Amino acid sequence: MSVLARRSRPGALAVLAACAAVGLVSGCASSSSPQPSASASASELNDHAGGPYQGVGLIPPQPRPQFTLTDTAGKAFNFGTQTAGKPTLLYFGYTNCPDVCPTTMADIANALSMVPAGIRARTEVIFVTTDVKHDTGPVLKRYLAKFDVALPNKFIGLYGTQNQIDTAQVAAHVTLAEGDGQNHSAQVLLYGTDDYARVSFLQSTNETTQIAHDLPMVG
Repeated sequence: MSVLARRSRPGALAVLAACAAVGLVSGCASSSSPQPSASASASELNDHAGGPYQGVGLIPPQPRPQFTLTDTAGKAFNFGTQTAGKPTLLYFGYTNCPDVCPTTMADIANALSMVPAGIRARTEVIFVTTDVKHDTGPVLKRYLAKFDVALPNKFIGLYGTQNQIDTAQVAAHVTLAEGDGQNHSAQVLLYGTDDYARVSFLQSTNETTQIAHDLPMVG
């Protein structure tokens, strides 16, 4: 089971920080039932101790997935095609999340402000909602505008049917969200210009510095 973020779970941020610190997948804020088709196995993750990255390593590297959802302008967005060759941060969450999602999006925005301008201008940030009942295009657009105001590339919000969102999660190898999308994967996946993800990030006190360190290495 992959690490999940849970709504209104006491000590959720502390649990996720502990998970990130030891590079664990199982047993930290996980869902009540396994989702083997979408989960990253323990063998796919390590903490890159002594390696080049500060985030959580993906072994083997994961290819940029192919899935199509709808963007906030109401247009079809093919993730694999439209982000190809660009450094890309991919995160699954929902706009009414009380803690982990807004903290993660703020961490991403802060990290982008710390990297060289050329990398900042090339990087795409994709937020895929797991709440298919409430997160419409206009809702996603208003939410993401809180975080990307000072950035050259505006964050892209994607939504779709439950089947489409599930398909996207499986393609990205993250755990399927549960509880109307409120228990969702806590991973931020970073795809490089070679269209592979070799590192991901879990919400923690040093997520900003981890992303700022690792992004130039793949961008």
